[in-house]
Amino acid sequence: MAKEQNKRWEQRKERLQHRYRLVVMNDETFEEVGSYRLTLMNVYISFSIVLVLLVTLVILLFIFTPIKQYLPGYGQVNSNQEIYKIERRLYELEAEVQAREIYLESVRNALTNNVEYKPENVKDESEAVKDTILNVEPNAADYQLRRVVETGQFAGGGDNEVKSNFTENTKSIEQMFFVPPIQGTTSASFRPDKKHYGIDIIAPRNTPIKAVADGMVITSDWTYDTGNVIAVQHENNIISFYKHNSVLLKKVGSFVNAGEAVAIIGNTGELTDGPHLHFELWYRGNPVNPAEYINFN
Repeated sequence: MAKEQNKRWEQRKERLQHRYRLVVMNDETFEEVGSYRLTLMNVYISFSIVLVLLVTLVILLFIFTPIKQYLPGYGQVNSNQEIYKIERRLYELEAEVQAREIYLESVRNALTNNVEYKPENVKDESEAVKDTILNVEPNAADYQLRRVVETGQFAGGGDNEVKSNFTENTKSIEQMFFVPPIQGTTSASFRPDKKHYGIDIIAPRNTPIKAVADGMVITSDWTYDTGNVIAVQHENNIISFYKHNSVLLKKVGSFVNAGEAVAIIGNTGELTDGPHLHFELWYRGNPVNPAEYINFN
């Protein structure tokens, strides 16, 4: 049996070593163009080398080129991850744009007194107010505004881009210390029912107006009704407004310290009849009576 197997192997080996001649001839003139001597062994070896090179080339293409994404399973997993990242980023951008629009609208309304005042007891009934709010189903705009006001994270855009990150701390507004923006006589008190969301203080001409606390300037511009207006974002979701100024000393994006001059008292705007400061203090999106927290005398 073993002899027969050896004999067959010898016959196959001999057949592989048989020499053949490959002749290439012109079909019309029968002129010999080329002649090549071949064996089956050489043909098998050459074919194997070409096949290995092709397989290696294909593997390298899949490893080092984007064509691997077309492999079943691989491309689908990567595509799903990319789509998830894009959708998540798009959602974050939409939330930022909505927050920016709501914040700018709230600041614009505060500058023009175009707001509907809803008194809020910020001293002892804060928890009761929260419970009441939780029982009311807010719409999308209300929910976004609450999130923006509670976190204190606002974003602007363009030339006046402002990004403040005054997160809410454990202090209440009663525990905070405010520097009087100006010393003088109160000519008009806090009357939200009359859409007067601050107090008016009379002082001599050219009196500097001071920031009530550390913060960042978020508005420094002129409006038709209130003239030159500057607003400062403070920590704990507090914003202070200083209106009817003759000169504004700070630009949007400037950081100011408590007691630092931000404007000069004036008489600009249509809603004024003499040099004075109209000062507003807003806490968590609602105007509060500044006289309860600051001594202007």
